[in-house]
Amino acid sequence: MTSWPSSKAKQVLSALYRIGWTLKRQSGSHKTLSRPGWPDVVFAFHDGEEIGRRMLARIAKRTGLTPEDL
Repeated sequence: MTSWPSSKAKQVLSALYRIGWTLKRQSGSHKTLSRPGWPDVVFAFHDGEEIGRRMLARIAKRTGLTPEDL
């Protein structure tokens, strides 16, 4: 399967900020993140929400996140 551990959304968002993503805009719980050279990504999870392994793999594909970043 995947080598991703399930993680809290707050931890994933922090990891995205560390690798260069910035908050472009926010509408409610939907955060639009941007990073030069990448298309914008919508992050629509509440801080305490658990993100599973498959969803983390999908997020990683669009953002360049690695398991070591968490």
